[in-house]
Amino acid sequence: MLTTIIYRSHLRDDVPVKALESMVADANIKNNRADVTGILLFNGTHFFQLLEGPEENVKAIYQAICADHRHYNVVELLYDYSPSRRFGMTGMELFDLREHGRDEVLQVILDKGTSRYQLTYRDRALQFFRTFVEAIDKENYFEIPSADSWDFIATEQPRSLPPLQLNAGAGCGFAFQPTIDPLAREIISIEALLRTPSGDSPKAYFAHLSGDEIYLADLSSKKTAFALAAALDPGNCTLSVNILPMTLVNVPNAVDILLQSIAENNLVPEQIIVEFTENEAISQFDAFSRAVRSLKGAGISVAIDHFGAGFAGLQLLAQFQPDRIKINRDLIQDVHKSGPRQAIIHAIIKCCTSLEIAVSAVGVEKAEEWMWLESAGITEFQGHLFASPRFHGIPAVAWPEKKTEL
Repeated sequence: MLTTIIYRSHLRDDVPVKALESMVADANIKNNRADVTGILLFNGTHFFQLLEGPEENVKAIYQAICADHRHYNVVELLYDYSPSRRFGMTGMELFDLREHGRDEVLQVILDKGTSRYQLTYRDRALQFFRTFVEAIDKENYFEIPSADSWDFIATEQPRSLPPLQLNAGAGCGFAFQPTIDPLAREIISIEALLRTPSGDSPKAYFAHLSGDEIYLADLSSKKTAFALAAALDPGNCTLSVNILPMTLVNVPNAVDILLQSIAENNLVPEQIIVEFTENEAISQFDAFSRAVRSLKGAGISVAIDHFGAGFAGLQLLAQFQPDRIKINRDLIQDVHKSGPRQAIIHAIIKCCTSLEIAVSAVGVEKAEEWMWLESAGITEFQGHLFASPRFHGIPAVAWPEKKTEL
């Protein structure tokens, strides 16, 4: 299948520009052997390249490009399919934008086209060329350093509850994981993650339940979450708990029961964040919205967890504005290398900024993911990079420390 990949990257400072000529000549030979054609733009700092050809060959060429140490911050902008090649005459052709006027180079690129239809900038792939040549999106070219430029160091010991303080008859357990502001070295909140008494997943906890039993058990488990959290003493941190949306609808007086559980453990509603997962079905949206209003009216904050994982996120934002959203791991993963994920996260941040909704990123596992997201404007993070969930305890946070250059 004929495949197109477009990427953008940054030339390393220690690579001389005059080396590009031999680099392109070598690439031309390799690409021709692989039946891959394309075009390469260079503006003195950044590369912008289109590759076309059989899918497996294009993928292999692109993987080799990503591994080339002469450039960095490689971001895949487009991965698509087409019926014919746009540029089929050569394995690789270089256009140095510094040697052409902007309008001139745009026309020269079109003239190089080999499609049986005349190329225009209405073509989606070629719109990326216009954006690059006109530097429309240049403010979002985040130049993040390598992952090994940071150390992540825990400065405190984790905390765990002694066995005597655990309620053996509770029927469930909880692991706790913080959300932090890494550069401010501040713990923002601590999330209570549902587990079985032996530490297994929420899926295992609900596996033997059906119908309304699921919702009753979901609500009942929060008593254990609040009791464990109070025993662990979260200090000034807020506590996040996850509740199934339909629990608030199907369990009578669910909000009142929740408030009673909070009070019984000497907590106050203002300390609590209730999180709803976007990809969980909400069959009675009006009743759910009323319950959310009751929560907020009592002083409890509301968050949408796993934002971007389901189909209801924008509806939830429109129907009731949560206090925060937590961007799903699927959008976070390798965001520093993915143009589509970057565009989506920029849009989420812009939308939430307009609505004064806090944004945090969950599932952060790589330093590059954190650095890109921090550059984009997110300051609150949760993930294994900083602290993994600790069963019946609060983990130590590994704070980022910039390595000193020798």
